[in-house]
Amino acid sequence: MTCPLCAASVLPSDSFCEACGHPLNAPTCTACGTPTVDPEGYCERCGLRQPTARDHEEATLETGAAGVSDKGLRRTRNEDAMALLEAGGTTVVVVCDGVASSPRADEASAAAVRTASAALAGGASSEEAFKLAFRAVADLADDPDNPPACTYVSAVVGGGRITLAWAGDSRAYWLPGWTQLTVDDAAPTGEITAWLGADAGPVEPHVRTFAPSEPGLVCVCTDGLSGYLGDGVPDAGEPQALARDLLKHALDAGGRDNVTVVLIPVNP
Repeated sequence: MTCPLCAASVLPSDSFCEACGHPLNAPTCTACGTPTVDPEGYCERCGLRQPTARDHEEATLETGAAGVSDKGLRRTRNEDAMALLEAGGTTVVVVCDGVASSPRADEASAAAVRTASAALAGGASSEEAFKLAFRAVADLADDPDNPPACTYVSAVVGGGRITLAWAGDSRAYWLPGWTQLTVDDAAPTGEITAWLGADAGPVEPHVRTFAPSEPGLVCVCTDGLSGYLGDGVPDAGEPQALARDLLKHALDAGGRDNVTVVLIPVNP
């Protein structure tokens, strides 16, 4: 037997190659077929990052709400995260976008989504859920000068009312018509001015509650979609099909970023 990485001789009972230290029980690369995938998910022989479940995710509820998240065409991994769930007749949505310039941005968005959605489903207020998510992301930091970070937007829909909370540039819209319901925390140059993370300083979420008078859809999304909005973008239809159409629109327009979109039907 030989090591798949350096070709040195190894024994069947060995767990690591004595020559290069490579673990001999490493996962197999989907591209080159050798067991040389490191703990970060990259093949040490051909360099390919291995596919993960987060590269493309879809979620639906019996109420008709639906969401899709995709890594897009130019990013090696999906640093967006989403949660879509039903709790006591209320639909809860949380969408976060990992800040690409920060380390472990995918972990930041996942931690925020997991924490906030559980809190909202348990009856916490939008402000309380945001604070818990903020702390979960801040706790990931192992370098105070370069901690993980993400943006945040949540929607709680029930009883004819919609409550939104956000920080950063992930957005919510009302469809049809693509009426923007949130206001970006961003400088004129485009840099975000609020986020979740140990280096964010004091951050309070924007919170907005309203009761629409007509049926429609709440769209919660990251800038991988909102950066491609314009004339001709679909704004009506069955949520699952429409979410897929909006993802296709973003990919056809360039897909330069991760794309996440969640649609919740509202019928006052």
